Amino acid sequence: MGVGPLCKLFGKSRQAYYKKNWELSDQEQEELIVLDMVAQVRRELPGLGLRKLYMCLYRPFRSNGIKMGRDKLNTLLRKHGLLITKRKRLPKTTQSNHWFRKYNNLLKDLEVTSSEQVWVADITYISIGYDFNYLSLITDAYSRKIMGYHLHHQLTNEGTIKALKMALSNRITCGYLVHHSDRGVQYCSYDYVDILRKEGIEISMTEFGEAYENPIAERVNGILKTEFGLSQVYRSRTQALIAVEQSIKAYNNLRPHMSCDWLTPEAAHLTKEPLKKKWTNRRKKYIQAKKQSLPAAALSQATTATTESPNST
Repeated sequence: MGVGPLCKLFGKSRQAYYKKNWELSDQEQEELIVLDMVAQVRRELPGLGLRKLYMCLYRPFRSNGIKMGRDKLNTLLRKHGLLITKRKRLPKTTQSNHWFRKYNNLLKDLEVTSSEQVWVADITYISIGYDFNYLSLITDAYSRKIMGYHLHHQLTNEGTIKALKMALSNRITCGYLVHHSDRGVQYCSYDYVDILRKEGIEISMTEFGEAYENPIAERVNGILKTEFGLSQVYRSRTQALIAVEQSIKAYNNLRPHMSCDWLTPEAAHLTKEPLKKKWTNRRKKYIQAKKQSLPAAALSQATTATTESPNST
């Protein structure tokens, strides 16, 4: 059946049919242009949500005569599977519900007075596209030097073991050493513990899984994320690997620490002089109050009664 009879059947003119066909063609061309513009923005900002994406495209739309609102853009992106789904929760890097042996906290009454006396270990996540990689870090508690690290694509003990082996290769003394971590399965696994035992390293772990039980490791994670930009979303694993390597190199060799008498971690690690801290722990009263199981009001008062800063490291 030709176009004429079909138009007559639906009560439409032949001119209206061809006009609609032409309008659909223009619409399709406009959508292709918009999708190309979205792709250009997403190359630089892969995790950008709809609202901010539309703000980035608003002026280009107007300058190119594209009349598309946010709702229409949302429909177009949904049609092509390009909407960014919000992550409801961040990846959990600590899984302590396992049958491996858990060790006591040896740092409660231990005074750290030299390099390579205590190493603290932790895992943090690095965003790559719509996925995560996991950065294992081992930091010297005295000098704040990152002794070993490894960025692994899975949350297994392979990453932590490689970070530990790097730390051991960078070790310059062979005295008493404590390895402190959370109770995650990666650190309690047989292979990881076996390496520590063979090296004669004491094993220490947190008791409650709270950040204050491993503050130095948590602080180093925060510095790398906030000051060195490792909190951004990387386009590829290769890009993330380069960023991690450059950031840790700069952290160890260029960034002075208030905890290390304004020395860099590398310099602090090698010095024989006692290091003087230029700050005191704001959470000291909070920890003491928590141990004594004081009421919440007392805990709040303990944390606000001092003006000392915990983050000036």
